[in-house]
Amino acid sequence: MGDRGYDSNRSRQSLAKRSITVCIPPKKNRKSKPSYSWHLYKKRYLTENMFAKLKEWRHVATGYDRCAHTFMSAIHIAAGFIFYLKE
Repeated sequence: MGDRGYDSNRSRQSLAKRSITVCIPPKKNRKSKPSYSWHLYKKRYLTENMFAKLKEWRHVATGYDRCAHTFMSAIHIAAGFIFYLKE
């Protein structure tokens, strides 16, 4: 999955050679518009937005914790607050 900026014949062919299903929406100015899964792309967009919201939490964005389990706990707490305060 990628953003419109990665929409080129070269990148699509490279992914197809490696048997990777391409989910990149075509650019607006592209003459031949290849198909893509809109629903799959929407899930990517939601995931990307969640990471952007997590980066707003300074503690999570900078990774102050030394232990992986403590860092993961901070991510869970931040995600819980984000979900609870969701507009």
